[in-house]
Amino acid sequence: MPLYEHVLIARQDISSAEVDTINEGLQAFIEDNGGKVGKVEYWGLRSMAYRMNKNRKGHYTLMNIEAPAEVVQEMERKQRINEDILRTLTIRVDEFSEDPSPILVKREERKRRHERY
Repeated sequence: MPLYEHVLIARQDISSAEVDTINEGLQAFIEDNGGKVGKVEYWGLRSMAYRMNKNRKGHYTLMNIEAPAEVVQEMERKQRINEDILRTLTIRVDEFSEDPSPILVKREERKRRHERY
């Protein structure tokens, strides 16, 4: 099965619990249709480079997905209907990186720097 990295941006005015609910729903949909979700990274509420639908910030999430192309297309269609999701990006990859994403690495470095001072 093909491998995909999927990033979604949810509206800033929903809670992180609601973002978790969206992620769990996507994960359940993928697994019910014969796919697998490797890891799910919640990157938090982050500022965007430009406004999208009157939002300056968004809840970012990264998912590693192993699923047939039809399942990914249907997942993207459902996300376009959902008003809480501002933008998505799905990229097919050859293999998943076992390392944490650069966003999480940067966050950990910031935490360590603040703990020293």
